[in-house]
Amino acid sequence: MSGPDEREPGGGAGAASVAASGAAGVPLALGEAAGPGPGGAEEPGPPLLQLGAGGAGAGGGGGGRQLQPEPGGDRDSDAPPKKRLKLPGGAEGGGGGGVKLEERLYSVLCCTVCLDLPKASVYQCTNGHLMCAGCFIHLLADARLKEEQATCPNCRCEISKSLCCRNLAVEKAVSELPSECGFCMRQFPRSLLERHQKEECQDRVTRCKYKRIGCPWQGPFHELTVHEAECTHPTKTGNELMEILDEMDQTHKKEMQLYNSIFGLLSFEKIGYTEVQFRPYRTDDFITRLYYETPRFTVLNQTWVLKARVNDSERNPNLSCKRTLSFQLILKSKINSPMECSFLLLKGPYDDVKINPVIYHFVFTNENNETDYVPLPIIDSVECNKLLAAKNINLRLFIFQIQK
Repeated sequence: MSGPDEREPGGGAGAASVAASGAAGVPLALGEAAGPGPGGAEEPGPPLLQLGAGGAGAGGGGGGRQLQPEPGGDRDSDAPPKKRLKLPGGAEGGGGGGVKLEERLYSVLCCTVCLDLPKASVYQCTNGHLMCAGCFIHLLADARLKEEQATCPNCRCEISKSLCCRNLAVEKAVSELPSECGFCMRQFPRSLLERHQKEECQDRVTRCKYKRIGCPWQGPFHELTVHEAECTHPTKTGNELMEILDEMDQTHKKEMQLYNSIFGLLSFEKIGYTEVQFRPYRTDDFITRLYYETPRFTVLNQTWVLKARVNDSERNPNLSCKRTLSFQLILKSKINSPMECSFLLLKGPYDDVKINPVIYHFVFTNENNETDYVPLPIIDSVECNKLLAAKNINLRLFIFQIQK
């Protein structure tokens, strides 16, 4: 005689079921089907879904109905796929949370023109859009060449040196962002990167200490000691070293010749200099061209005028990346005899443009009172853009009268 707590051997008799005795509803129970194993012991089988009424039946199931899930899965094949849960931090699906803070700041603090992080000053328009110093000056120079009002490339509001201001907070934030050293590929704050590349980086490019006697070696700093120990230039003969030093002397002589010429001119009796201001004008041609001219000024008791032009009056200088300025000196006074002069232009006392001094010579007469256009010796196009972006170009002119 079997009781309600006893189990009978058999596949269905071992189904575990939980039901409340005497309940009015139909209880639902989950269990595992147990069957005899190879040694006679019961082993758990796949999960079963058991529906029972009243209480648990004795032995084979007592009126309960067991459902076994399909092998293919626990959901209908026609059911829509379940949505994937989003993991915290935006890691699922490549969200913005996986992007580093530095990378997000790059896109916020970059220049709106070149899309690069500013290396020096940062300017902003009246609506707050950022521009690096190079692009800001370039926009002003382009507007001057095209006779237009310079505008912000984002919001098209007017920009100028008086309307725009520097953003010191952005400059400081950019200086603290990490940047990669071009030699060792390590990350450093931008404010420390220049010092690291010049003084500390073991992979920075350096030259042999015997370069003064012609050694052309260049390589990483950590190889310098080994190279200098093996360098053959200290063992060269005197004749070989003399040939190398002669070539170096030629370059040095050209520099010394310029300085000696300037010192020689300063010993002349009649020397005059003045501050000149080039003002922008437009030609009367069908396609107007930008040129500069100074008001008349007096030096050495004579009246003079300076004119300048961009890229030798190229038709569209605004389409060219390379920009140059050339100028000519015009004598407006009438003279009784030829007047031989040397002259040169230097930067003004309040400008930071870089100009290499070059001395020009000309003999002025009443019939030939204009020099040819000669290059204004600006270092590069960036310095030229600084001059073009300014409202006026302020320089200093020296004239030396040569007396025979």
